[in-house]
Amino acid sequence: MRLTEEQKKVLFEKDTEAPFTGKFLKHTEKGNYTCANCGNELFSSSTKFDAGCGWPSFYDAKKGSVKYISDESHGMKRIEVVCAKCGGHLGHIFDDGPKPTGKRYCINSLSLEFKK
Repeated sequence: MRLTEEQKKVLFEKDTEAPFTGKFLKHTEKGNYTCANCGNELFSSSTKFDAGCGWPSFYDAKKGSVKYISDESHGMKRIEVVCAKCGGHLGHIFDDGPKPTGKRYCINSLSLEFKK
């Protein structure tokens, strides 16, 4: 699949899509969310929830599918989430999600594709 310029900016330049604009924000089909760049399976639809933050949110990632990087950009201390296979920027993880993990993976729709 060919990436759009917007996808390239998010995945490789760590840009962020505008809140409440992503195609997967209100997406409710059952299946798996994959990396838009390499196809790595990242999140199951069963872990998706509406956090009200403006980006698709998940409370868990598929085992071994993502890596975590300390991010102190923009004057904040956060943890960046990247694809474990290609290193593409996905979003960030926060400690304010629901049970059972208490995590909120705040992910850019532009970093994702979906497989039913």
